[in-house]
Amino acid sequence: MGFFQHLEELRWTLIKCAVVYVIFAVLIGVFLKEFNDTLLWPLNQVKASFPKLTLDLGTNSIMEAFSVMIQLCCLGALLPASPFVFFFVGQFVAPALTRKEKRLIVPACLVALMLFSIGSAFSFGFLVPSTIRVSAELNEMFGFAARWTAGSYYSLLGWLVIGVGLSFEFPLVIVLLIHLGVMKVETLRKYRKHAIVVIFIIAAVVTPTPDPFTQTMFAIPLYVLFELAIVVGARVQKRREAAAV
Repeated sequence: MGFFQHLEELRWTLIKCAVVYVIFAVLIGVFLKEFNDTLLWPLNQVKASFPKLTLDLGTNSIMEAFSVMIQLCCLGALLPASPFVFFFVGQFVAPALTRKEKRLIVPACLVALMLFSIGSAFSFGFLVPSTIRVSAELNEMFGFAARWTAGSYYSLLGWLVIGVGLSFEFPLVIVLLIHLGVMKVETLRKYRKHAIVVIFIIAAVVTPTPDPFTQTMFAIPLYVLFELAIVVGARVQKRREAAAV
């Protein structure tokens, strides 16, 4: 296949990914009220703990409600569209892979989807409420009136849910690099202490609040995933070395 044929295949892959994403975004728009009620769950949990504070969302511009609607549709389409996007990308790269590598496409896509879903659920169920709670506590301590906008709430929600979901993908990247021979398990074990520092830096970047509790609660599962990647990577490396003999 020539260079321009590859470009044409890439173009159609991107088109198919975009079409699937738009379809799910439209479906989210159809059920926008129900989807919005679900996304308000973290805020409602915190509101019950701070009855003296008014934590109702508002808008401060004419077009903000419209912007929030677009934001919700784009955010909601990510997870259901992901399996199709992985499949289309796998179809595109499959001709360049060996038979053994092709067998890894479906399991890798499933693991990637699972890790992203777990990370997103962890963020939505714990990190987002924790972040909102810290902000509410500070407002209550200083006697401030909380005037949160819908745009700021959903921006925070999207950043945390997507950011944490993507952060949970790193064990899969490590295992794939070990499978390709780019990385060694011995290197990961040698620089384990450095990895802990990097994990806390990632936690500090992703979580918007400076409180150590939220950052630590995010760093703990990342470190567990790092250790899991070492265990799985050791088996992958052992099989790879045995096959090379």
